[in-house]
Formats: sequence, structure tokens, C-alpha cells
Amino acid sequence: LPAGPDLRHFLRAAAAGQPGPSPELPPEPGSIPGAPKVYLETYGCQMNVSDTEIVWAILQKNGYARTKELSEADVVLLVTCSVREKAEQAIWNRLQHLKALKARRPQARAPLRVGILGCMAERLKEEILHREKLVDVVAGPDAYRDLPRLLAVAESGQQAANVLLSLDETYADILPVQTSAGGTTAFVSIMRGCDNMCSYCIVPFTRGRERSRPIASILQEVRMLSDQGVKEVTLLGQNVNSFRDLSEVQFQSVAAPALSRGFSTVYKAKAGGLRFSHLLDQVSRIDPEMRIRFTSPHPKDFPDEASVLQLIQERHNICKQLHLPAQSGSTRVLEAMRRGYTREAYLELVHHVRDSIPGVSLSSDFIAGFCGETEEDHLQTVSLLREVRYNVGFLFAYSMRQKTRAHHRLQDDVPADVKKRRLEQLIATFREEAARANTALVGQAQLVLVEGPSKRSASELCGRNDGNIKVIFPDAELEDAAEPGAPGRAQPGDYVMVKVTSASSQTLRGVPLYRTTLSRAAASH
Repeated sequence: LPAGPDLRHFLRAAAAGQPGPSPELPPEPGSIPGAPKVYLETYGCQMNVSDTEIVWAILQKNGYARTKELSEADVVLLVTCSVREKAEQAIWNRLQHLKALKARRPQARAPLRVGILGCMAERLKEEILHREKLVDVVAGPDAYRDLPRLLAVAESGQQAANVLLSLDETYADILPVQTSAGGTTAFVSIMRGCDNMCSYCIVPFTRGRERSRPIASILQEVRMLSDQGVKEVTLLGQNVNSFRDLSEVQFQSVAAPALSRGFSTVYKAKAGGLRFSHLLDQVSRIDPEMRIRFTSPHPKDFPDEASVLQLIQERHNICKQLHLPAQSGSTRVLEAMRRGYTREAYLELVHHVRDSIPGVSLSSDFIAGFCGETEEDHLQTVSLLREVRYNVGFLFAYSMRQKTRAHHRLQDDVPADVKKRRLEQLIATFREEAARANTALVGQAQLVLVEGPSKRSASELCGRNDGNIKVIFPDAELEDAAEPGAPGRAQPGDYVMVKVTSASSQTLRGVPLYRTTLSRAAASH
């Protein structure tokens, strides 16, 4: 799948109702002539990007070939999202297109098989199977190992489904197949599921209970990516900082960390296991030239002992960037959402983070128009956006989901036009403050990991700085800090020092100074 800025597209795909772009695929070593061809399409969050790679690893081992041409496919699999209604509607629309494709298929070819995978499969299995009898295979997030069997059943003309949720499936033994040849960035899934039960959220019902991969398997995957030349890894999970590896007996009696003052949880404290700070420490030691990010943490799981924040501050290759999803700036709404903190506790955490990691870049998620949200609640969210001044934000109107606590206990009583107006005000406020935050970087030198050509101009390159902000600069001959007198053009995966000359709410522009390395840049600062 495409690396770099294109992957950021998947964060917004659930809201925009669009799949990820068709990947450029490397040649497949040893692919079997005549093997059935599978076409994979990804919707939604980065977890689905990671799941797509797991699905492909399983199918590749079972004799399938992969195609980027829909017309060549024998099997079409959509990896789906359920977080908002718009995301699901995009799938129903796509299925109508595939229905026409099935009808036009020449009789000489085997019938086209269509599968729905992931969260929507988990949530709407019966409706998917019965609506127009279009879908042949339905597989939930914990059933990907069963795909070869399900597809074999579908070959016989029957529909096949497995949406069983597991208490222990992490796909730890399956190394995902990275599908972007020469990609500079990769996602590594470290855990699955979520136990937080926020009242608006469908994830615990579509992805099941929280469980973590053994650290050893995560380190193996990161080493493999380092060997492939990947320069940035993002550790992925619904709630990464509640990571807890229980695979090693000697750590199973370790005490649970205490929550910070002002934070609470709906579940009992979980003792035992190696925690996220241990994983982050180990991952950051693998390759000093590989940047490490992680998403998403939960604000309640940054305990006062602050070992994670200390690691971020100390290690040159752990990005000085944190995603702190607030969801609302109103304590009353946060309580209705069951987020486990007040506005005041959240702001205290923000100040603690900024004191611990000078220059940290912050991003967040916000929901406009949650159940019972008043105009005063909304204005408190506007003021939180102003007070914190995030660098990156993901903002959406509330979409009621069946099965959630909000669906059972609350009324979706904010009219659609009010949600739209409030969302527009939140976006405008975020952009105004992000532009101010980014303008503060003008005149500074920023280390940028080059991801490829800019989408708008072949004469410019695009990459991300440590704070995960897009940086665009001219593609020019550059000196190498390690080899003066040997100028060359920067390539994807190179680190370039760029002096920022202008900024907007989403992008920095600058002039390139020289090529360098992550370690050398850290040593010179």
C-alpha cells in the first residue's frame, strides 16, 4: 500500500467514504501461473491498512496471486470500516458497482467472488449476506486465518461467513507482507480490540476485547522492516499505551500502574505483563536511523511515572509527537461519552506533556454534536482547541452506531444542520490555531524524512518532520553532511534538513539545506 502522505488518506477515508488508492505492487516471487487473483481494497483507519497486509500474507501462502486491476480479479475483498454511517454507505455503493461487474463477467470465466472483511462484516453480517445475495464471503477482524476455507466454500456456490471474535487472536505469527516496493514508512500492529467502552464507539463490538501481541514477535517484524530499508514505523493499536504482553511467565504478577489524578476507567486495573514503555524502549533500540511513532494512546493511560514521556524526550528516533484524543472540551459531554477524565485533567496532562517534551507536536480527535451537547458544551470544545493549539486534528460530526451504549441509553438529539455548523466552526478554529502553531516554525531548520515527489509538482519533494507535519521543498542537488563535495538529489527514505520559509494549517514549505542522517542530526542539536 502507498507509503507516506497517501497513508494519511486512510485516516480520513472513513469520513470521506473512499477506499485507499490501488497499490503499486512489487513482482511476486514464485507466483503460480493460473493462481486465482485477489483484488484488495481498504477503507477506514490505519488498523485496516495493517489488516490488509495480514490478509494478503495469509492468501499468498495459500496460493493466491494479487492484482491491482479490478478487471483481472477472481476475488474482490473489501476491508471495511464501521466507525461512521458514511463509511458503511460507501461500501453499499461500492457493492452496487461490483454487482454490475459480476453481471458483465464472461461465462467462460469462473464467477467473481466478493468478500466483506473487517468491522462492517462484524456489525452487519446478516444484512450483508441477505441483501441481494451479492456477497459471497463475510469475515470479521479475528477470522482472517479462516479466509482460505471461506473462499473454498464460496467456490462451491455457497455463501460463507465467520465473524467470531477472539479473546487471544493477534496474528502474532503472521508477518504482514509490505506491499509498497521501496516504501519508507510502515505500520506495525501491536494489539487488537479495546476495553474502554466509550459510549459513542463501535470498536469494542467490532474488534472485540483488548489483547496484545508478544513483544518478541513485534521486534521481529520491526527488524524485518529495518532490513527492508523502512525508515519510519508507527506502532498501532486502538489503545497502545494500555499494551500488556502476558506471554512471559515471570512478568505476569507485575502490579498495574496507577492512573493519574483526575482519570478513571470502566474496568478494573489489570496487573501483570510487560507494558508499553518496555516495548517502546526495545523498538527504539533496533535501528537508530528508523523513526518510531505510535497511535492511538488514551489520555488516561499516561501514568504520573511518565516513563513513556521520558523515553520520547530521551531517544532521538522516537518522534516528539503525541496523539491525545480529547473528543470534547466539555466535562459534561466527556462524562456522557465515558471518557474517564474531565476537561481540567486533560489540560493538566497537556501541560505535563509539554513540560516533559519541549517542542512536542500534538494531534487530537474531536466529535461535534454528541448526544445532549448544548451550545455551551460546543463552545467549551472551541475554547479547548484555542487553548491547546494542536498541530494536527481529526474532526467529525457524531454518527450514532447501533450496539453502543449511546444507542441504548442516549438520544441523538442534536439536529444534523447544527452538527454541521458546529463541525465547521471546530474545523475553522483548529485550522486557525494550527496555522499559528506552524507559523512559529518559520525560520527554523526541520529534519524531514523524504516520502516522494509532491503530488502537485514533480519539481518538489514531500516528506514529514518529526512532528508529523507535511513539509514541501524543491527537489535540488544537495550536499551530504557525511560526504561534503558529493552532491546528489534526495531520494525517498533520505533525511533532509529543511529551513522553513512559510506555513499553513496543514503544510510547511522550505528550502533544503543538506542531506543527513537521523543520528547525525540529533548529535548536532
